[in-house]
Amino acid sequence: MGIDQAAVQKLLDRAQREVDEGLLPASQVALAYQGELVAFETYGDATNDTRFIVYSATKTFVAGAMWALIGDGLVDPMHLVTDYIPEFGTNGKEIITVEQVMLHTSGFPSAPLSGPVGDTSAGRTEAFAKWRLNWQPGTRFEYHPSSAHWVLAEIIERVTDVDYRTVVQDRVTTPAGLPRVLGDVPHVAAELILVGEQASPDELEAAFGVRELPVTEVTDDALMGFNRPEVQRVGIPGGGGVMRAADLAMYYQAVLHNPAGMWNADVLHDVKTNVRNRLPDLLTGVKSNRTLGLVQAGDDGKSNYRGMGRTVSPLTVGHNGAKGQIAWGDPVSGLSLGYCTNGLDENVLRESRRTTAIGSIAGVCATS
Repeated sequence: MGIDQAAVQKLLDRAQREVDEGLLPASQVALAYQGELVAFETYGDATNDTRFIVYSATKTFVAGAMWALIGDGLVDPMHLVTDYIPEFGTNGKEIITVEQVMLHTSGFPSAPLSGPVGDTSAGRTEAFAKWRLNWQPGTRFEYHPSSAHWVLAEIIERVTDVDYRTVVQDRVTTPAGLPRVLGDVPHVAAELILVGEQASPDELEAAFGVRELPVTEVTDDALMGFNRPEVQRVGIPGGGGVMRAADLAMYYQAVLHNPAGMWNADVLHDVKTNVRNRLPDLLTGVKSNRTLGLVQAGDDGKSNYRGMGRTVSPLTVGHNGAKGQIAWGDPVSGLSLGYCTNGLDENVLRESRRTTAIGSIAGVCATS
């Protein structure tokens, strides 16, 4: 296999299009193949040195630290969270396993914890003790935008006695040949800008069968709050990564190829192939297809619903971020994709179409 340069150019053109049309202030796209970066371009008011807030695409970097600790025997996903954080076991939460936290089935999707409070173990622990369950753990899937990864951050610190952001750097980004991406990153991210207009109730009903989307903690105000340097410095584990599209693409090359054995091979195989959560998404009804920290494209023809376009292989794994950040790797084609924008599109349908288009084009950039 090799790279189809015409397809790559089509990918770059698609990433540039909405910047040229004036919808997005900037975009950045990177494609990697068999361990090498093969395309990396930035459009609009940014350069290839510009970093972006990637929101929930951050989650797999924290998961990567967990995989390393699982491989070390320091964490067992089948153990209770209270085995690592005894203070967590209040208000019925003592039955929750680490696996459930990593699969978004743990039952506290909107448990509150602000960035400044979560900056310290004491702040996290105090918040955990107050959290209550929304539903019985393990009985349903509901995306936990930030709460679950605060728990993972605390587990990482409890078993290593090292700040979780440093563990991510030492066990994940440095071995992968990447710069620090979480907490105390020496670059302020591109300014976030709200763009576009919300989809109409009729448009939402046609797409999702509902006239308004459920309200979660992922509000415009919350997303725009990441413009504050002090919030970026915290390194919020569920969404505070500051990086380039190239860093995303090359991270997924590490997930595909495990350079220098940075993860235990059996653990890495499990997190890429063992889908432990197939419970349906509450809005779309599509199976969630979650492994320990990743989303798998699947063979049901719904890979676009999982943020990976329509052309990737069923074994593709990834995890996108809010407002159109894209990150995945395909073990069959050898391709991995990173896409970032600081334009927070208010139109969820247009954002979805963009994600599907970019992923679908990227998925066919390798020749057979």
